[in-house]
Amino acid sequence: MDTIKIFDRHITLRELVFSLVLFACFTPWVTPPVALVLGLVMALFVGHPFLRLNHKVTHVLLQVSVVGLGFGMDAGSAIKAGREGILFTVVSIVGTLGIGLLLGKMFKIEKKTSLLISGGTAICGGSAIAALSPVIKAEERQVSVALGVVFILNSVALFLFPVVGHLLGMSQQAFGLWSAIAIHDTSSVVGAAGRYGAEALQVATTVKLARALWIIPVSLLAAVAFGGGKTKVKIPWFIGLFVVAVLLNTWLPIGAISHVVVSASHTGLTLTLFLIGSGLSRQVLVNTGVRPLLQGVLLWVLIAGGTLLAIIGLV
Repeated sequence: MDTIKIFDRHITLRELVFSLVLFACFTPWVTPPVALVLGLVMALFVGHPFLRLNHKVTHVLLQVSVVGLGFGMDAGSAIKAGREGILFTVVSIVGTLGIGLLLGKMFKIEKKTSLLISGGTAICGGSAIAALSPVIKAEERQVSVALGVVFILNSVALFLFPVVGHLLGMSQQAFGLWSAIAIHDTSSVVGAAGRYGAEALQVATTVKLARALWIIPVSLLAAVAFGGGKTKVKIPWFIGLFVVAVLLNTWLPIGAISHVVVSASHTGLTLTLFLIGSGLSRQVLVNTGVRPLLQGVLLWVLIAGGTLLAIIGLV
């Protein structure tokens, strides 16, 4: 690709376009869903010039942004939201893992790939896949397939869930709970709930992070099943920092600082979704395959539909 000289440095047209779109994500006109679409367009028609760094950057940026969102929450409300969502969390995680593994067996999908897709759907998408993959010693191909399924469905959920919520007239609390349980990745949960409203965002973030703690027991069980229990399990550190941020915002008079941090965190989330979209290349779509995608879609429809019916009936 042709290069352009800027400030005594030669850059490619691809790098220039990518940088311009990236900087556009800092403006108030680019919302999280728009950022995701821009990323997808970039991936499919231009290409990601820094693809090797993409996963690591999005992983760190998402975690920092989630911690920052804690400065916009009150401890009492967060505890209430977490307590009210615990029953749905337990039932949905156990049910999703069980149904997912059965679907994987039905479609004759490799056990490790099936577990990664099921765990990503049940707990917290890419974070769960990243935690489980070294525990079960998954191959890079198996991890890529599972991540491909999750990223594709996350992209759909970010647009679809707010529309369904408004059509059904769901309350802020109900939508926050539903999105936290039925959307895979924390980034898309926060993006969808943030579009729906401030209360939905608080409920969704709290419930989703409480749900993420299930990475630990699920990883321990997977370590026993696949590695004899000898593999180390990574604990998601950012959840603890999120709790600290909520407590600081509740107990200390830091309203002005909290406002700046929360605003920066929303921008970080927008950047995260752009990077996630730009990493979803044609190759990822091809490598995903039909059967794993079918497993992921059916499992997602079952968990999203089942929890929606339960929440509408009970909340």
